[in-house]
Amino acid sequence: MPVLPAGVRVLERGWLSSNNILFVDGDQPAIVDSGYATHAGLTLDLVRRAFGSTRPALLVNTHLHSDHCGGNAGLQREYPAMRTLIPPGQADQVRAWDPVALTFEPTGQQCPRFSFDGVLAPGSEVQLGRMRWQVHAAPGHDPHSVVLFEPGSRVLISADALWENGFGVVFPELEGVDAFDEVARTLDLIERLDPTCVIPGHGAIFSDAAKALARARRRLEGYVSDPVRHATHAAKVLLKFKLLELQSVTMPECVAWAASTAYFGVVHERWFADVGMGAWIESLSLDLIRSGAAKLENGILLNA
Repeated sequence: MPVLPAGVRVLERGWLSSNNILFVDGDQPAIVDSGYATHAGLTLDLVRRAFGSTRPALLVNTHLHSDHCGGNAGLQREYPAMRTLIPPGQADQVRAWDPVALTFEPTGQQCPRFSFDGVLAPGSEVQLGRMRWQVHAAPGHDPHSVVLFEPGSRVLISADALWENGFGVVFPELEGVDAFDEVARTLDLIERLDPTCVIPGHGAIFSDAAKALARARRRLEGYVSDPVRHATHAAKVLLKFKLLELQSVTMPECVAWAASTAYFGVVHERWFADVGMGAWIESLSLDLIRSGAAKLENGILLNA
């Protein structure tokens, strides 16, 4: 098991909410990423217990997907003196609160409105707890994402740029924007940083970055050679995410939700237009059932 620096705690949350990284002491007690909106109460309880009488001074978001910033508003209410820093690419959209540009509405996900106090400019450093962390641009999964690296301990907060077994859906590709090359460059960046411990956005922390990078590159090669495979994977991820949120839904309701959600329309039109929308959504649901990620009982699609 990798050893974290003193004062750093990782709350491994699963797939609906991103992991929360807490810096519970030092000059600037801090939180990195806040999870999904429907888990906001649990996130706040976990943060209160971890910090005790200490009050976090800083909240940082690696990127602004709903599973990483959905708890921002609740944490800001609880800790009104706490500053919030976000990557700079979507600062204007947050300031104006544009849930379409921020992808919350197009993905059919939730995120209560939050504010911010400054940005995490790539090439800068940010004080988290006892240490200063480098901010690196990490486009691909999200064009505005950053990763955080502490060179003394060689710990990397990789967000969704690298997991132990892959990386996050490459969302720009769903919109027709070439981004697989950006994923490759971000993996190259991580290789150059040569971390000895990686704290991913989802899943357990791990130490063998080289093996994780090799797995990620194989997956990327598969997507580059077969973009339909990536599109299918992305649609199933969005469907599974909604199932994680709802836990159960009738098949007609599932089809209706997906058909009214913009990203499904985009993916369907670009890659699967020869199949009716309803039939395509049902096929995705059946794939989830066959893989063990869902169950169907009496016409109800259940999370598994």
